[in-house]
Amino acid sequence: MGAPGRYGPTVADVAGRVLADLGVGHVFGVVGSGNFVFTNALRAGGVPFTAARHEGGAASMADAYSRMSGRVGVLSVHQGCGLTNAMTGIAEAAKSRTPMIVLTADSPASALRSNFRIDQAALSASVGAVNDRVHGPSTVVSDVTRAFRTAVTRRRTVVLHVSIDIASAAAEFDGSVKLSVEPPRVRPDARSAARLADAIRAARRPVFVAGRGARAAGPEVAALAETAGALVATSAVANGLFARDPFSLGISGGFSSPTTADLIAGADLIVGWGCALNMWTMRHGRLIGADTTVVQVDDDIDAIGAHRHVDFGVVGDFAATAADVLDLLTGAGSAASGPVQSGYRTTEVRQRISASSRWQDVPVTGEVTPGRVDPRALTIALDEILPAERVVSIDSGNFMGYPSTHLSVRDENGFCFTQAFQSIGLGLGTAIGAAFAQPGRLPVLGTGDGGFLMAIAELETAVRLDLPLVVIVYNDSAYGAEVHHFGDADMTTVTFPEVDIAAIARGHGATGVTVTGLDDLDEVREWVGSLSSPEPSGPLIIDAKITDDGGSWWLAEAFAGH
Repeated sequence: MGAPGRYGPTVADVAGRVLADLGVGHVFGVVGSGNFVFTNALRAGGVPFTAARHEGGAASMADAYSRMSGRVGVLSVHQGCGLTNAMTGIAEAAKSRTPMIVLTADSPASALRSNFRIDQAALSASVGAVNDRVHGPSTVVSDVTRAFRTAVTRRRTVVLHVSIDIASAAAEFDGSVKLSVEPPRVRPDARSAARLADAIRAARRPVFVAGRGARAAGPEVAALAETAGALVATSAVANGLFARDPFSLGISGGFSSPTTADLIAGADLIVGWGCALNMWTMRHGRLIGADTTVVQVDDDIDAIGAHRHVDFGVVGDFAATAADVLDLLTGAGSAASGPVQSGYRTTEVRQRISASSRWQDVPVTGEVTPGRVDPRALTIALDEILPAERVVSIDSGNFMGYPSTHLSVRDENGFCFTQAFQSIGLGLGTAIGAAFAQPGRLPVLGTGDGGFLMAIAELETAVRLDLPLVVIVYNDSAYGAEVHHFGDADMTTVTFPEVDIAAIARGHGATGVTVTGLDDLDEVREWVGSLSSPEPSGPLIIDAKITDDGGSWWLAEAFAGH
């Protein structure tokens, strides 16, 4: 074998450096013997590395980074137990179709009795990830490039397995890998675009609902909505996409305010843009009128009608479809097809949206409980105290509607919603990954006491990194969803003694504040004031002892789907 090239002597070196060349943005992981070399090769190639305390946290970091940065993030794990530790976070990413690479070591094919041996490919496939493998020294460059191309062009989470015997094999590579890849952007066929234009012309109360798929097409969809006279809303995942539009209804579905739900239910045309129109977004169909025409636009033909009947679908890139339909409505020959109706964009509707479509504008009512703070009033107060330039991450649980609906965000890059697997405990890792993806914004996490304590290891990571991270812990000393769902049953298994989370936070080196009422927020204001100082502020943990809300309005939606 000739002298090794600049990529170093082993397959692991080449794999890491090729990923660096391809442009991955950040690597997160827990390093063991199996992934030590290729993690360092990524670092040598200029890719930043963040060491997590648990692979599950690292998986959520990589997922959130990939979602919010627009670049491919990498999760690096040891074979066997390193991969299983990360699997819940990988499942969330795979179900969300996050373009991400899981670079995992694997046991040699001949190591039948290895302690680390499991069927990694079967495990990964079971949660919806795409498997790929580095087969040997002669194919490592093409293998890694193929995995990266799959992640980007198919928007998939790819688990790239590297057996440790192959990883340590000698490899030569003298060049540099350059690859320009983007997801395919398919224009809709003319007949489908014309059919959508006709539906818009006929509608008097159209509503556009944009989802995850259309996050990159916000301006084009908004321009079409303005011409069509359509109100705009989003799924939870795309929250913030139309934040500056006076005819934006916010989130459609379980998180909708009464005004938003009423206006969507009054639509005679609903068009989903990269949105599944599933039970969450349409409240099990209750937001769709009996005579409402439902259209779904998606770049994946398998998504059309996957969750509910639609009158017709349009397959095409979201921006291209919106632009083509806009041209049909406004371009040459549009007059012959008839004018667009005045639509839903009336002065009366705009005033109604302005007055009451946001949950912040809905009066907070309910009994005052001594020593407890109303989570709605608390979140509204924090919305005013915290800087507006923020990226909000949401853990899962009974509390989750409060930060989702009562914390405002400026755009779609200010909200990271990891709920495809509905697992609690992903929030802290998610918030750290989002912080790296959006470094100019204050990272804010809404979490419950159960999810926060489940992920507590990553608090040390946030402290070590000096992240100015705000964590709002909605602490009801219980798994609140189960408490409210099962009513008068024995709750011993899902309730816990009072935990001083603020003290635990201080023990980790963070700032910990206990909040039992709105008068307890002065320390939060002081911490926010310190953000402009040259000294790092570090994380702020708000242990909010919340009142019993009797079961959140979105909770019934969640359990109806079980």
